[in-house]
Amino acid sequence: MGQNKIDNGTTFDFGKTSFDYAKYRDIYPASIYQKLYDIGIGHKDQKILDFGTGTGVFPRAMYKYGAKFTGIDISEEQIEYAKKLSENTDIQYKVCPAESTGLASNEFDIITSVQSYIYFDREKIVPEIKRLLKNDGKMVVIWMAWLTYESRITEETEKLVLKYNPKWTGAGYRRSDNSLNFVPESFESETEINYVENLEFNYETWAGRIRACRGVSASLPENIVDEFNNEHFELLEKLTKEPFKIPHEIKISVLKLKE
Repeated sequence: MGQNKIDNGTTFDFGKTSFDYAKYRDIYPASIYQKLYDIGIGHKDQKILDFGTGTGVFPRAMYKYGAKFTGIDISEEQIEYAKKLSENTDIQYKVCPAESTGLASNEFDIITSVQSYIYFDREKIVPEIKRLLKNDGKMVVIWMAWLTYESRITEETEKLVLKYNPKWTGAGYRRSDNSLNFVPESFESETEINYVENLEFNYETWAGRIRACRGVSASLPENIVDEFNNEHFELLEKLTKEPFKIPHEIKISVLKLKE
């Protein structure tokens, strides 16, 4: 995968991060899932399709609420981990691009995209969303980002990522950054939820979370990732004691088709 607007066109593959992704990227706080349920997302009578599901973090977390989930991802490795982690559930998974799923039309009450919408082809994804949703269906886009300049740990971590991968464009996120537009044409916002929560990490979990990001394991050679990881641990030991907390901003956008 590679797009000019992301990492200056550098190719990245989240499949390469699958081990770390499965172990360290299940970091979304329980508040996200409860807020979604409270506004009517994830109930028993709903069929939900999760775009860019990765290792199935979102459907696995929401499964307890009763909705029927299907997760899709372009990476075979990610889906393999998703299936392993979803044993004893009836969550369905499929390897396919979100822009061309091959799934039945008018099948889903809700489509979700957690931390993935920026990677899709906007011109192709909107017609596919409209095709897949039922007439009164909704699109839910969720984005969570650490706040770079509200923690020295995040600021110094980003500097280290950029040292190894200067083309990475994932740095510098500020509170209420409006550069990410998640409202596609033909849709309008129904509900917007925006809040900040401090998430707890230790050296291992923060290092694993960073290895699993687009700018490190998804795009760097394995030997370079090892060098980065060693330097990152040294940095963390100098910066802070463990555990420590990192402020993250969470955005939930519930969208509906314009009438």
